[in-house]
Amino acid sequence: MRTCMLATMTVMFSIGTAQAQLFEKTALTLDGAKKIVAAAEAKAKAEGARVVIAVVDDGGSLLLLERLDEAQIASVNVGIDKARTAAIYRRPSKVFEEQVKNGRVSALALHGAVPLQGGVPILANGRVIGAIGVSGETPQQDEDIALAGAAAAATFTKP
Repeated sequence: MRTCMLATMTVMFSIGTAQAQLFEKTALTLDGAKKIVAAAEAKAKAEGARVVIAVVDDGGSLLLLERLDEAQIASVNVGIDKARTAAIYRRPSKVFEEQVKNGRVSALALHGAVPLQGGVPILANGRVIGAIGVSGETPQQDEDIALAGAAAAATFTKP
């Protein structure tokens, strides 16, 4: 009886310890991605920009893609790549473009990174929950549109 009770207590302690090691994670939902794309689209249309807007989750998997009228087809994959870079490396894709411009060509060898401005992480409570990538106009305009989309996340995530 005593051995059974000790074994039960050991198992219960182990379960409690395992649960204590887990943490909650905020995830970007499809509804959230739609709000982010809507904000980016509004900025793009206000500027007459013809872009592709891609939103990915924190692992770089595509959640939502929107190609505005007259956006070049090549921008579909470029927008996804910019977003994926920002998500998996947890920083704007512009960082890699600047590294290459400054002579660090080894940045071109980073797996899954595209060194093109226009990919921006989406944050919630200081953590990357996804990213947005925009492609089709100038690098700065792409990034400005992406920043407008990423800023929309602050309107629906908890402080």
